[in-house]
Amino acid sequence: MAEAAQANARRSYVWGPLSVLGLGVALLTGIIDQASKLWLVYVFDLESRVRVALTPFVDLVVTWNTGISYGLFQQRGLLGVWVLLALKAVAVVFLWIWLARVSSRLTAVALGLIIGGAVGNAIDSLHWPGVMDFVLFHVQTASWSFSWYVFNLADAAIVAGVVGLLYDSLRVGSPQKRPDPG
Repeated sequence: MAEAAQANARRSYVWGPLSVLGLGVALLTGIIDQASKLWLVYVFDLESRVRVALTPFVDLVVTWNTGISYGLFQQRGLLGVWVLLALKAVAVVFLWIWLARVSSRLTAVALGLIIGGAVGNAIDSLHWPGVMDFVLFHVQTASWSFSWYVFNLADAAIVAGVVGLLYDSLRVGSPQKRPDPG
């Protein structure tokens, strides 16, 4: 009887043995992302400062991204904004289903980072003119200049989550690499 209950729990589309870990990471990621943005807008008043140099290669500058990653699919109308929000919601649902089925703690953390970052950016679209991006990496010499796109902590969490998924999938002895015992 206990084995049947465990088998049913493993087959759940919404909950698995590492769901608490992954969703905890997602919640923490979303909170940190939103808190940083709120602090930069309402306390630090970054918009009025225009550009703040943190180091010779990192600046804080506010940009409003009305599209998705890297500013793709910029939207000005309400319909476009809602379509992008719907796509983000669908992606989060699929990631949550994946999270319910994982057996690796690293995969659960990585999925939590991606979910939290996606939700953090989606929240921006609900109450601001777009996703607030504010970190700018750049390198400039006398003969060469490079500027990375402006991003935020949610974007960094998503990238870290993808790196975690890639690393975990390539690890020797990872659950995805183990042979099926059956």
